Amino acid sequence: MSTTQSERLRALLEPLVSSQGLDLEEIEVDSVGRKRVLRVVVDSDTGADLDRIADVSRALSAKLDETDAMGESEYTLEVGTPGAERLLKEHRHYVRAVDRLVKFELAEGGELVARILKVDDDGLDLEVPGVKGRKATSRRLAFPEIEKARVQVEFNRKDKKEEEA
Repeated sequence: MSTTQSERLRALLEPLVSSQGLDLEEIEVDSVGRKRVLRVVVDSDTGADLDRIADVSRALSAKLDETDAMGESEYTLEVGTPGAERLLKEHRHYVRAVDRLVKFELAEGGELVARILKVDDDGLDLEVPGVKGRKATSRRLAFPEIEKARVQVEFNRKDKKEEEA
């Protein structure tokens, strides 16, 4: 059974990331000219601040230095979080996106932009924003109905505390 470099790296690094209280979301090895870049994306239910990123980066660097997982040639290690417009793939991603606006590509075709209100094992309870002064509506979306989902950046959203004041 052949495994890719990314799979071998995941097997090596995931226990270390987990021991730091984080989830290993993504591993990517890119060649940029003659240089290689190893990008590791981590996250947790409570987020990952710069101190946690720095700690896990040092731990990963030390682990990689003691193995030949990246081979003999030089590489750069980049450790970060998924970013604002993250793609939602796992159940935990949807849970972390509760109260966020998400653009869904539906399996049957078409798109839907809605706010995630609740996540359970079967799907999502959503609030679909009203258009042109209309009230928002509720909708249930089962996971099999979702082809792709991506968090949307909101610049003008008021915080709940501001709305209640």
